Amino acid sequence: MTYQPRQIEPHLNRLAAQYPVITLTGPRQAGKSTLCRHLFADRPYLNLEDIETRQYAQSDPKGFLRQHPDGALIDEIQYAPDLLSYIQVLVDEDSRPGRFILTGSQQFSLMAGVSQSLAGRTALVTLLPFSCEELPKTTIDDINQLMVTGSYPRVYDRDLNPTEAASFYLRTYVERDVRQLLQVENLAQFERFLKFCAGRSGQLLNIASLSGDSGLDSRTIKRWLSVLETSYIITLLPPAHENINKRLSKTPKLYFLDTGLLCYLLGITSSDQLAYHPLKGNIFETLVVSECYKQRYHAVRDPNFSYYRDQQHEVDLIDSTGTTSHAIEIKAAGTFSPEFLKSLRYYHSHHPNCTAQTLVYSGTLQREASGVRVLPFGNIGQSLF
Repeated sequence: MTYQPRQIEPHLNRLAAQYPVITLTGPRQAGKSTLCRHLFADRPYLNLEDIETRQYAQSDPKGFLRQHPDGALIDEIQYAPDLLSYIQVLVDEDSRPGRFILTGSQQFSLMAGVSQSLAGRTALVTLLPFSCEELPKTTIDDINQLMVTGSYPRVYDRDLNPTEAASFYLRTYVERDVRQLLQVENLAQFERFLKFCAGRSGQLLNIASLSGDSGLDSRTIKRWLSVLETSYIITLLPPAHENINKRLSKTPKLYFLDTGLLCYLLGITSSDQLAYHPLKGNIFETLVVSECYKQRYHAVRDPNFSYYRDQQHEVDLIDSTGTTSHAIEIKAAGTFSPEFLKSLRYYHSHHPNCTAQTLVYSGTLQREASGVRVLPFGNIGQSLF
């Protein structure tokens, strides 16, 4: 299995030369362990998924760390959260940079401990599955197949059947993480809820509609959505807020962060099936939005994203940087039409701080049209930001 370099590598090396602790979070199987073991091969590797290692760390955290005075790479740190307090003491006494490299897949439980014990001592970094720049070029050329396959490294490293891989991934996630975090007894009900969410990727989050379809109350839905978000299965894209226009939407939009998982939940198992699926446009929009999040996280930058929607116009993604904004419209069509620019033009004319406009589509020709950059999806990794 050949190691695939990740875009985040130079940032991790830089931060490891500045902070005594690096904390890397992200979804399961995004490649955190592989990345860290490659970059920090000189560190002792301690995997808390291993039962004996975990029990030692939980029962005698001071003795566990004493065996590694120069630091270590500790995988799945959330299984022994008390270690964080002991690491705090150690790095306060000896703040050599890059001493401890921590990874975790359960942001919900991990970040509470990190915020309490390691505030100001650790760099916080997020790794998502492969971005377009990290995928084989032939994969990007076949957009339908890319959407079905998704971007989890293991699928590519081991040439797995993407539908089977998504099935195993979700069953493991539901049976282990969800049961632990939510104490959900009826796992089948949670799986059905996931499928209802999948049917709404790229759409406004409608709690009442989800409640009606799933039979769950709004409080349970919000709690389950929170765990899906902190586990990097979904993200909730907030609306743009502007006091001058009260007609703006106040509801977030729901997106999955991997289209392979999304297609599996929708029952889509092949690129031919996806080509004529009624939700293809939503899935393509999900693909582009997830790529935007990857590019921001892998550059160790906050994704200051929102979307714009009033009674007549909608812009899929607004990237706010300082006092300026970049408006991005997403179309699944393979052929450009000037009609695609309508909302971008409107937004630009009403927002003087909008300094860039981009239309991302599934075609192959890059061009400029009325001040808007028309960008094929295949060029998104090199040209979007």
